[in-house]
Amino acid sequence: MPTSIITIKNKLDSHLGDTLTVVAQAGRKKVTKRRGVLKETFPAVFVVDLDQHQNNFKRVSYSYTDLLTRSIALKFDDEAEA
Repeated sequence: MPTSIITIKNKLDSHLGDTLTVVAQAGRKKVTKRRGVLKETFPAVFVVDLDQHQNNFKRVSYSYTDLLTRSIALKFDDEAEA
């Protein structure tokens, strides 16, 4: 797990254009999973274009602190599963 926002941003920059799954905590016992493509990274947030067959909206953005605090988790399709 990266320990700084700069490290997280650099890792995401290397995955631009890759397909991923975002797992977000939506409440006490509620988890949402969304599939999409990592489209852009900015100094404080990153943007994911969502799969239109599974979602009602086109894109979503998350902050790097969401990853740092483990509010969300990302799983890239090209990463090998252990």
